[in-house]
Amino acid sequence: MMQPSFLLATPPCAPIRGACKELLHSIGRSEKRSSLIGSSRRAVRREAPPPQAGSGSMAAMAAAEEAEVLNLFTGIGLTEAKARETLRNAALSAQLRQAVLQARAALGSDLDKATGALLYNAAARLRDPDRLAFVVGYIGRREIRTDQQLGAALQYLRSHPPEPLEPADFERACGVGVRVSPEQIEEAVEAVVSRHREDLLAERYHFNMGLLMAEARSRLQWAEGKSIKNEVDLQVLHLLGPKTEADLEKKPKAAKARLGPVEKQKAPVVENGEVGTETKSLLEQLRGEALKFHKPGENYKTEGYVVTPNTMALLKQHLAITGGQVRTRFPPEPNGILHIGHAKAINFNFGYAKANGGICFLRYDDTNPEKEEEKYFTAIREMVEWLGYQPYAVTHASDYFDQLYTWALELIRRGQAYVCHQKVEEIKGHNPPPSPWRDRPVEESLVLFEDMRKGKFGEGEATLRMKLVMEDGKMDPVAYRVKFTPHHRTGDKWCIYPTYDYTHCLCDSIEHITHSLCTKEFQARRSSYFWLCNALDVYCPVQWEYGRLNLLYTVVSKRKIIRLVETGAVRDWDDPRLFTLTALRRRGFPPEAINNFCARVGVTVAQATMEPHLLEACVRDVLNEQAPRAMAVLEPLKVTITNFPAPQAIDVLVPNFPADESRGFHKVPFQSIVYIEETDFKEDAHGRVIELEVTCTKSDAAEKPKAFIHWVSEPRVCEVRLYERLFLHKNPEDPSEVPGGFLSDLNPDSLHVVDNALVDSSVSGAQPFDKFQFERLGYFSVDPDSTDSKLVFNRTVTLKEDPGKA
Repeated sequence: MMQPSFLLATPPCAPIRGACKELLHSIGRSEKRSSLIGSSRRAVRREAPPPQAGSGSMAAMAAAEEAEVLNLFTGIGLTEAKARETLRNAALSAQLRQAVLQARAALGSDLDKATGALLYNAAARLRDPDRLAFVVGYIGRREIRTDQQLGAALQYLRSHPPEPLEPADFERACGVGVRVSPEQIEEAVEAVVSRHREDLLAERYHFNMGLLMAEARSRLQWAEGKSIKNEVDLQVLHLLGPKTEADLEKKPKAAKARLGPVEKQKAPVVENGEVGTETKSLLEQLRGEALKFHKPGENYKTEGYVVTPNTMALLKQHLAITGGQVRTRFPPEPNGILHIGHAKAINFNFGYAKANGGICFLRYDDTNPEKEEEKYFTAIREMVEWLGYQPYAVTHASDYFDQLYTWALELIRRGQAYVCHQKVEEIKGHNPPPSPWRDRPVEESLVLFEDMRKGKFGEGEATLRMKLVMEDGKMDPVAYRVKFTPHHRTGDKWCIYPTYDYTHCLCDSIEHITHSLCTKEFQARRSSYFWLCNALDVYCPVQWEYGRLNLLYTVVSKRKIIRLVETGAVRDWDDPRLFTLTALRRRGFPPEAINNFCARVGVTVAQATMEPHLLEACVRDVLNEQAPRAMAVLEPLKVTITNFPAPQAIDVLVPNFPADESRGFHKVPFQSIVYIEETDFKEDAHGRVIELEVTCTKSDAAEKPKAFIHWVSEPRVCEVRLYERLFLHKNPEDPSEVPGGFLSDLNPDSLHVVDNALVDSSVSGAQPFDKFQFERLGYFSVDPDSTDSKLVFNRTVTLKEDPGKA
C-alpha cells in the first residue's frame, strides 16, 4: 500500500537536524550484504566505515544551509532564538521554509512581520503539506490577512477532512473578500458604547474596555482588531473626556471569598467516583482544557491531528465499535506506588469519562519487566478503587505483545523502521548523531529483528528504531530493545520488549480510546503518537496534555522514596509522612478529600504546585462530617474528685456529632477518677504536678466557667503517632534551596510517638482506618499496626491549620 507523502519522517527540505544532517552521515552507513542466507551474526553486524574525505566541506555546506534558513526565518519576524528553536523541529522548519518561499513567490517581495506570523501559525498547526500550500496561497495573495481569518480557515479544514474542498464555501467560512468599512466599524462601536453607557458613566475608565472590544468584534467578525480598538478609544474619550486623577488610581480589588467547605460552596467535586449533580462542577473546573476536547469520531477537528486518506474510514469503523462513547484510560507503570500526582490523573481520566457517560480502562504499562513487581499491580488497583472508581476493564500492555510485534514487522516492511546498533550512550539526549544504519535494506532489518527476537543479540547490541523526527528535534525513537528478563505475565516468551513511544499509542488504538490524556512532559511525543498510528494505517486517537500536580515539602520520585526507605528515614512506601496514596490512606486522609482537592486544583496546561495545607483543608472539610467525636488525653494528669456524688460510675450520653444528634450517641463513663491533659493545669513553676485532688460543684450552682477542657474516665491505653512535615524546605530536591540533597533536609521532629495515651473506651471496637475527631486535639485514624490489646492512632490533621505553616 502506498504511503501518504506527509508520513515521511524527514521532509526533503529539512534543515541540518533533518535531511542535511542525514546526508552528512550517509557516507558512514554499513555496506549492504549481497546475501542474507546463511550469513553469520558477525557478518550481519559489520561496523560502519570511518568518514571519507570531504566530510569537512560537507559540514561547511550544511552550516551554510542552516544559516540561510535562519535568515529566512528571521526575515519574517522571528527572533533568532525562536528561529533556532524552530530549526530543532525538522518537520516544522521544513513546512515553514516551504510556506515562506511560496508566499514570497506569490507576492514578489519580502514579507512583513504580520504575514510572517500568519505563515508560522499555519505551518505549526497544519500537518498536511497540500492543505498548507492551499492556505499559504490565500495568505500570499493577501486574501487571508488576520488571525481571525486564519483561525476560521483552520477550523474549516479540520471540519472538512480529505474530501475535495469547495473554494467558494471555504472563502465564505473565513471571510475572503470581505471588507469592513470605517463606517461599519464606527456604527458597531457606537451601538456597543450606547448599550453600556450608564455603566461607563458610573465607572468611567475603570470600566472593562475589553468587554466593548469583544462585543464590537462579535458584530464585525472580519474587522481588524486594531481598527476596532482605535474606534473604541475614540468614542470612549468623546463620552467621558480625558482621564482625571481619580481615573488613574487603581481600582480596589474585591475581597476574595474564603474557601469554605466543598459541600457548601458547590465547589467542583468528584466524590467516590460518583458524578451526578457534580458533573457540571467538574466540567466547569476543566473548562480551560476539557471543553476544547473533540467529540468521539471527530478526532480530525483537533488542532495538529494528521489526516490521511484512510482517516475517515478508520473513524467510521471506530464509531461502529464504540457507538460514539467517550473512552479514556489510566496507564500507570507497575514499578512503584501511586502518589498524589496520580490522584489527579485518576480523577481526570475516570472523571471525564464518567461525566460524559463513557468508560475508562485501567491499563498497566508493563513493558519493563526489570522494575515491575506484583505488589505494585495490586496496590495500584486498590488505590484506584479506594478513590471510588471502578475500571471498565483492567488490561496490560503485555496483553497486546503479539499484535505489537506483528505491527513492528509491518512497520519495517513499509520502510518506516530499521534495526540499529548504536549504543545507548550514543543516542542519549536531543542531539545524537543520525544512525549509520538508517537506510539499511528492509529485508536485512527483518532478518535482524527476528534475530533480536530469538536472542541472538546481547542487551544493548541492537534496537529497532522508528524513522521520524519528534517535535523536540530528537530523531528516530527506539521501538524495541533486547532484555533477557522474564516477564511477570509472559514468562520467557519474549527477550525483546516494546518501549513507551511504540506501545502507548498502539494500545490506545487497540482499545479505541477517544481521549488519551497525559501530562505535559509527553507533549514532545504527540507527533510520534500520530505518526505511528498513521504509518500503520490504524485508528488514531487524540493525545491531550495537561499540567502535573505537585506538592511542596515532599518528594514523589520512586527512586527517592526507595532511598528514604533504605536509609530508614521512613518505614515503607505507606509511611504516613509521605504523599503516596497508600501513605495518605494510612494517615487517615479520606478519598473524597483527595478527589475534592484534585477538583479544586483543576486541570490546566500549566503545572500546579500546591501547599500541603490546602490538601489538609479539604481533609478537615470531609472529616468534620464523617468522623465521630471522642475524647483522648496525650499527656495524662490524674484527677481525683473527692466529693464525687455517686457510689459508682455514671454513664453520660455524648452525641457522635454535636451539630446533628440524629446521628447517634455513645456512652462515656464518669467516675471519681478522671484524666486530663497535663498542660491544662499549671500552678507550680518549679517541679511537675503528678496528681490533683479536686471537688465538684453542680453546674447550676457554679459560676460560669472561663474555659472547657476534655477528660477521659475508665480509658483505654493506646499509642498515638503525631506527624509533621518530613522535609524542612519547600523544595527539598532543589539544589539552590537544599545544596546537600533531599536526604540532608529531613525534619528530625517529623514523628513523635506517644506510647501511653488514654482514649475513651467507646472506641474499643475500632478497626484499621476508622476515623475520629478527638476533642481539642485533631482528627485521628486507626493504624493497621493496632492489636486487640492496644490501638494505634495516627494524627491525620489538626483541628485548625497551624498558623506557622504559611
